[in-house]
Amino acid sequence: DAPILRDRADVVAYAAYRMPATFAAVRSALTAFAEAVPDWVPGSHLDVGGGTGAATWAVSDTWGGTRPVTVLDWAEPALVLGQEIAASLPALREARWRRSRIGAALDIESVDLVTVSYVLNELTGSDRAALVDAAAGAARAVVIVEAGTPAGYARVVEARDRLIAAGFRVAAPCPHSAACPIEAGTDWCHFAARVSRSSLHRQVKSGSLAYEDEKFSYVAATRLPVEPAASRVVRRPQIRKGQVLLDLCASDERLRRSTVTKRHGDLYKAARDAAWGDPWPPGED
Repeated sequence: DAPILRDRADVVAYAAYRMPATFAAVRSALTAFAEAVPDWVPGSHLDVGGGTGAATWAVSDTWGGTRPVTVLDWAEPALVLGQEIAASLPALREARWRRSRIGAALDIESVDLVTVSYVLNELTGSDRAALVDAAAGAARAVVIVEAGTPAGYARVVEARDRLIAAGFRVAAPCPHSAACPIEAGTDWCHFAARVSRSSLHRQVKSGSLAYEDEKFSYVAATRLPVEPAASRVVRRPQIRKGQVLLDLCASDERLRRSTVTKRHGDLYKAARDAAWGDPWPPGED
């Protein structure tokens, strides 16, 4: 019944503690999406529940240029700080920062791209459904990011199903728009984004390492023509002597393990360089 971020102290702490990881996760999801729609650049962007604006920075970093940008959030202090931070980036200086309760009553105007990052976990089931349906009705592309936990993955799959039912095609991470091949309750699909920590970030997190890995689940779907990956690496590759084991989600709607050995020549070299979340084989985005 009240915003989670209540005042200036809350939002400053949030920005220092969470904004870098949110940016990294959304940027990673957008990279995969952009690879699947290589000739498209969004002409407008709406960030729902955007807080201090991490996703708007990620969109700007992915496609460059300027576009109309609107950030919606219920926490007024987050919008104020987000606008202050965005003043340092020319592409975001004209962004609109609007206070709005995120839920069933949300009205979304027509827009090219809607991002919803780390928001669904804060909503009831009915509000989650209403938000996804509203985004699907207004946007040409929707990118949803949640925490890389079983519960976060379940929310992403729920949203994915609603987007597909609304006529969207999945661009990433899935190489198809059929049902997810993971049996419910047995596993979950998630990825990791490497986050470089600033000295401030290390201080507020009481960490000594110069980096951290943000685990996240996501779906990027669109009404545009898409060129999804032939398959995607869904686990960290296992490098062994003379071979690499790749766990893949494939376009034939199945999960499978591929063993790439030295006999495969250049493909073996590519497999040794492959990362969790990459399309496979290389060059087939």
